Amino acid sequence: MPKYAYDPEYLPFLDALPTISDLADPQGIVEGRATRAAMMGQATDPLPGVARRDVAVPGRDGDPDVPVRVYAPAAAASAPRAAVVEIHGGGFLFGNVDMMDAWCDAVALQHDAVVVSVEYRLAPEHPYPAGVEDCLAALRWTAANAAGLGVDPARIAVAGQSAGGGLAAATALLARDRGGPALCFQLLEIPELDDRLETPSMKAFTDTPLWNRPNAIWSWRHYLGPLLGGDVPPYAAPARATDLAGLPPAYVSVMEFDPLRDEGIDYAARMLQAGVSVELHAFPGTFHGSGLITTAEISKRVSAESFAALGRALARR
Repeated sequence: MPKYAYDPEYLPFLDALPTISDLADPQGIVEGRATRAAMMGQATDPLPGVARRDVAVPGRDGDPDVPVRVYAPAAAASAPRAAVVEIHGGGFLFGNVDMMDAWCDAVALQHDAVVVSVEYRLAPEHPYPAGVEDCLAALRWTAANAAGLGVDPARIAVAGQSAGGGLAAATALLARDRGGPALCFQLLEIPELDDRLETPSMKAFTDTPLWNRPNAIWSWRHYLGPLLGGDVPPYAAPARATDLAGLPPAYVSVMEFDPLRDEGIDYAARMLQAGVSVELHAFPGTFHGSGLITTAEISKRVSAESFAALGRALARR
């Protein structure tokens, strides 16, 4: 029997899932991206009714252009649509826009929205602040080009999963503190938020599938680079933010056997205490990334509930 009380529908898959990955060697990370992309990040054909295009948007203050992929309903709109700036996961080290194609297509089609998915720079080659600055640049491009994109600038949300959830939270903080653009919502799914690694869940889950404390240690070391052990700003690790007032409404999801569980719960609670409207869901029997096992009923509920929350937030007011 497994060490943790995982949902029974996950049990047949556990032996095939990796636990501790070797993230110590930067060159190994670079080489491992191709393998992970083959497993999780392969491009797919658009859903019928969705149009995709790849665009290079200006980076900040001389930074390189930021590649983004824009998804939109192919049908003409009778009014400006909502928009979502989507930020993929991968521990700040892995991932690409391809891995979110299906999700972005579904959001565009089912929520009648424009989705801008960000191909942000990855660590260790590009430590903080490269990734979050790329995400903010994509958000600002979306707002500045709202008319051309057919987007309502009052209905722009940011969304992310895992490290992407942490970057989404950081992007919301940066947008608030640098004078915009305004966000209507932030969707933070299993977010990676706290480099201090001191929560009970982070200390407890050292051998869970797909993500665990050893992986988190190296993720933060590579992402923070020379900042490691120093004065880490909240735009790198949003859990360090002391002022959460004025942020957009949020949906936060956490998984029971995920080392990131408690930092997500704490961030959601502190946003609530700061006057931010927050919906928080903790899903039993789950672990970080367990939603990849899409046949499990709890995985279906995780996906459906976050998807529905996003739809409610994007609906015309």
